[in-house]
Amino acid sequence: MNIEMADLRRQYHRLKPEIDAALQEVLESTAFINGPQVKSFAVHLAEYLNVPHVIPCGNGTDAIQMALMALNLQPGDEVIVPAFTYISAVEAVAMLGLVPVLVDVDPETFNLNIEQIEQAISWQTKAVIAVHLFGQLCDMQPLMTLAKRYHLYVVEDNAQSLGAECLYPDGKTQKGGTIGHIGTTSFFPSKPLACYGDGGAMITPDDTLAETLRQIANHGQISKYNHKIIGCNSRLDTLQAAVLEIKLKHLKAFNEARIRLAQRYDEGLKGFDAFVLPVKSPFSTHLYHQYTVQVKDGQREKLQAWLKGKGIPTMVYYPLPVQAQEAYKWVARSASDLSVATRLSKEVLSLPIHSELTEEEQNYIIDSIIEFWKK
Repeated sequence: MNIEMADLRRQYHRLKPEIDAALQEVLESTAFINGPQVKSFAVHLAEYLNVPHVIPCGNGTDAIQMALMALNLQPGDEVIVPAFTYISAVEAVAMLGLVPVLVDVDPETFNLNIEQIEQAISWQTKAVIAVHLFGQLCDMQPLMTLAKRYHLYVVEDNAQSLGAECLYPDGKTQKGGTIGHIGTTSFFPSKPLACYGDGGAMITPDDTLAETLRQIANHGQISKYNHKIIGCNSRLDTLQAAVLEIKLKHLKAFNEARIRLAQRYDEGLKGFDAFVLPVKSPFSTHLYHQYTVQVKDGQREKLQAWLKGKGIPTMVYYPLPVQAQEAYKWVARSASDLSVATRLSKEVLSLPIHSELTEEEQNYIIDSIIEFWKK
């Protein structure tokens, strides 16, 4: 079997007629920069998220950096970030001369530990970046309450969880990326909503922030050659927007497919003490962008090698927590011992899960894992 962590080729062939027609339309128009597909995609994504403003940009890291720029933070201001995450959020903070303050994560959901955030707040703290990891959201209701109490901005990094919903106690729901002051996302090829290169977007319900974000992404311009603020050049290519416009129509089906696969993994892999399955929180839906287990007793590398020998790929997201990264040892401030982030980096293992994974392939993966634990 040719099992992939994310089978982009198989997905492309399923959508090939739609994708090819959309790309051909752009090629014929030659409107490669800010073509009509960019504007159309922004409108349709905003409708999907039920938010007034989506501002496309060049990639997800740019989106986080520009979100922080729009909040007018000053060098030396502190921004709280999770210690267990991809480096983009921390990188964007450091690039602007801000101070990343590392907070530990919940041992079950892998997202920000809300209880530890308050302990990390100082007089210099101005914002929190909530990274919605692996397909489910941080506990946004208490986070927003805390942010209001301490006058903090909240930026959501929703690159791995686009379409996941916050579940409020009164039964209301709200899509991730639309709850904080600014949401960000990436359209990297393996993401839930993905293009065929780099791409990203910023999301906000705030009219003033939306206008500022548009200016920042376009060299700080209010009109051509009229630069009101310092900005940058970060655009979503029209070709990529055309791909995203097609894939957005299928996003619900993509997400539902991964949820079904996760349920089959849950059922087939339960019952092993040293193999901890993902936990679904009560305050968020889970899209399983990654199906990430915890492998205890020092068995992760052995299991990973066993699966590799059977032609089954796996990934470790992430093998080194932020506080152990050489570039950030003297830049970031740690708010605690970050013991959960340290332990997770030694135990997490992500299994193949994507909309094109077949039942036969998944059964083979499940049987191979069971064989490892029973041998």
